[in-house]
Amino acid sequence: MDWSKIKYFTPDEFRCKYSHEVHMDESFVMAIDELRRRYGKPLRITSGFRHRTKHPIEARKRTVGAHTTGKACDIGVSRGDAHHLLHLACEMGCFTGIGIQQKGGGRFLHLDMATTRDLKGTWRPNIWSY
Repeated sequence: MDWSKIKYFTPDEFRCKYSHEVHMDESFVMAIDELRRRYGKPLRITSGFRHRTKHPIEARKRTVGAHTTGKACDIGVSRGDAHHLLHLACEMGCFTGIGIQQKGGGRFLHLDMATTRDLKGTWRPNIWSY
C-alpha cells in the first residue's frame, strides 16, 4: 500500500487496535480518500483493519469479516452528516457493503468493498442496519 497517494488519511487511522497491524487494500483506501474529498470535511475512522484472531469482534465470527481483508472501515458520523455521507457513498457506486448504525451512543457508517470471493457465501452488494 502506497500511503503517499492518500491525501486525507494516515495508516494509524486504520490500524488494528489489538494487533497494531494495518493491512489495508489500496483501492479501498483511495475510494475512502475520494469520499472524504467529496464530503468536504474530516472523517473519523473508528475501525479499519481488524486482525482475524486478535481482534475480539473478528475472533467471534464463524467466517471472515470485511475488515480482515483491508477493504472495510467504520466512520463515526451521525444524523444529517450520516445521511449526507451515505448519499455520497452510494453515488460513488464502488462500495459493496454498507452498514448503518444510527441509534445509541456509537453511531457510525460501515463501508466496504468486499466481494463474494473475500466473504464466502455472502451476496454483494449488501445494505444493513445494526
